[in-house]
Amino acid sequence: MKHTKLAAVLAAALLALLPATAQAETYPDPVAITGQRIIHDPTVIRLNSGEYAGYSTGGVIGARLSADGRHWNDAGNAFASPPSWWYQYNDTGDPWAPDISYRAGRYWLYYAVSSWGTNHSAIGVATSASGRPGTWTDQGKVFSSETTDSWNAIDPAITSAGGRLWMAFGSYWTGIRMVELNRTTGKAVSGATVHHLATRPDAPYAVEGPYILRRGGHYYLFASYDACCAGVNSTYKIRVGRSTSVTGPYVDSAGRSLLNGGGDLLLAGHGRYVGTGGQSVFRDRGQDWLAYHYYDAQDAGTPKLGLNRLAWTPSGWPRVA
Repeated sequence: MKHTKLAAVLAAALLALLPATAQAETYPDPVAITGQRIIHDPTVIRLNSGEYAGYSTGGVIGARLSADGRHWNDAGNAFASPPSWWYQYNDTGDPWAPDISYRAGRYWLYYAVSSWGTNHSAIGVATSASGRPGTWTDQGKVFSSETTDSWNAIDPAITSAGGRLWMAFGSYWTGIRMVELNRTTGKAVSGATVHHLATRPDAPYAVEGPYILRRGGHYYLFASYDACCAGVNSTYKIRVGRSTSVTGPYVDSAGRSLLNGGGDLLLAGHGRYVGTGGQSVFRDRGQDWLAYHYYDAQDAGTPKLGLNRLAWTPSGWPRVA
């Protein structure tokens, strides 16, 4: 018995000396929300009207509205019906992974159309004066990929840098890429260089769904790693790296390149909140918020909206709060 107790004490002491990364990670739960919580790949914004809008994969870009950011109502779809050109990329006309932003007096809604397991894909854009569902005018194709390309044109995310407009995108294949957009049309600059931001050393290069946030002198690249869309068997998690240039190179807090599998783990599944990913970031009255979906282990793996505040360490790295 004495030997057993001594072993336990020594094990506890050893565990206390291990680096934090070697110990079990803990994460705060998302804030409590009510109403229509079912969502996948959310993009959220506070509109000029004061309402919150959330758009997502599902439907013809599924829409949610909220007066306070906590109680959400189903608001139908961004579009009444799919634009005809979407059918070039899948049989159903279903769009994926939208991204909403506000620029030049208009709201811009980027989205992807594709089929599972192929990089015959395209990213499109629509504009609206109000950002509300049912008010969007489709502006057509922004950028596309074909089976001869080494990237996949889905999961768009828009950011500005130095007076220029950029779009990060990508899923599997060779990971996250970026192209410059024309600030007037919102579409890819003709002949634009395709920059490489993040990937993993081994196939299937399971990193996708980028979002880029500028803060201080850095650009922060958030991305979803591993597998989505399998309910409680999903393994999605969110990692982050940063760069002083929007086109990279991006590294994590240990200096590891995101082009070689680097990336600080920001949020992973915990408890009922399985497969956290499909993330975006929005700013509300001076506070950064992480929006994502999780698969609810207490509700048969239904995808639901997660919202967490982003806090920042003294060294300038984000953490969920």
